[in-house]
Amino acid sequence: MSPTLSVVIPCRNDGDLLALCLQALGAQTRPPLEVIVVDNGSTDSTIAIAEAHGARVVTEPVIGIGAAAAAGYNAAQGTIIVRCDADSVPSGDWLEKIATRFADDVGLAALTGPGQFYEVSRWRAAAADLLYMRAYLVLMGAAMAHWPLFGSNMAFRSEVWEAVRARVHSTDPEVHDDVDLAFALAPGHRTACDFSLRVGISPRALIGGADLRRRFVRAFRTIGLHWRVSPPWQRWVNQLRPAGRRGDYPAG
Repeated sequence: MSPTLSVVIPCRNDGDLLALCLQALGAQTRPPLEVIVVDNGSTDSTIAIAEAHGARVVTEPVIGIGAAAAAGYNAAQGTIIVRCDADSVPSGDWLEKIATRFADDVGLAALTGPGQFYEVSRWRAAAADLLYMRAYLVLMGAAMAHWPLFGSNMAFRSEVWEAVRARVHSTDPEVHDDVDLAFALAPGHRTACDFSLRVGISPRALIGGADLRRRFVRAFRTIGLHWRVSPPWQRWVNQLRPAGRRGDYPAG
């Protein structure tokens, strides 16, 4: 059976960027079952823009991207939950590739791909891809013993969310929600990274200063929360065991 796709977009005061994202989703070769915009206390035109593009608006009053993302996942009706951000601009075949991958690989729990920075020079985009995006995928993958998830370009089965949502720290605004969710996956939840899944992302992640420091602080906090209950060596031992002998990660 062909999977149905629910696209979840957490958003707070990003109405202008959201409009571009929703336009790209409206031009997909494979339309989703629904697009859910989770309004997280916006004071701009986020809700009006979401409704104008036919998205379903879910309101989450607890401020934090983790709480907003979880509210969207809980509301999703599709068999596959697809996540991007308000500043994401997916390629036209993005959802079609995701649907095909999950249909062809019934054992796949979660899928991710990289982000490609737009509105930057070619050399800066190439450097960012190597030093930011690929470094993230490799280093975080080593930390959690499987492919990590990248919030602007990821998808997972709805039953996987049901199985792990008690493990995520959705009420903690100081964690990276995509990293948190990836750490929460059990050893039997197989993940994959498809570099052909193309999603443009805003270069604001490359801006230094307080924002960059906050990203690093949140990354270390998220890693620390999960390593306390399941350090990387335990994760790798569990992951490399035969399927029938794998244990589960302790709840964080």
